[in-house]
Amino acid sequence: MSGEKVLDSWALLCYLEREPGFQKIIQAFEEAVRASRPLRMTMVNWGEVYYLVARRYGNDRAEGIERLIDTFPIVLVDIDRELTRVAARLKVNKKMAYADCFAAALAKQRKAELYTGDPEFKAVEKEIRICWIK
Repeated sequence: MSGEKVLDSWALLCYLEREPGFQKIIQAFEEAVRASRPLRMTMVNWGEVYYLVARRYGNDRAEGIERLIDTFPIVLVDIDRELTRVAARLKVNKKMAYADCFAAALAKQRKAELYTGDPEFKAVEKEIRICWIK
């Protein structure tokens, strides 16, 4: 086990909107800083957070959230062919949103724990470690 942690969009939105379970994300941030081991998130999942905020609250708020996220102990992971292949293979066999498949693929690829509260990830909980937020 790598000890790495991956966030999906659900987890980051939970933190940003202070929904039940957001304390787990605070703990993950604090641990990431203490251990000098940042959390990871795919650009696809970051984009999902951005568009959801923009759709709900407008572009100005989304740009503010973008700047805020830049201050968090999160490394944004670019999408390459291998990660896309892993995500696509998950999508073929699992009933999950395509963006969710990228978070799961990153966790699988890096042998990391995935932070989420999205029930769609039950489809992969035997393949990757999941920290359920709630």
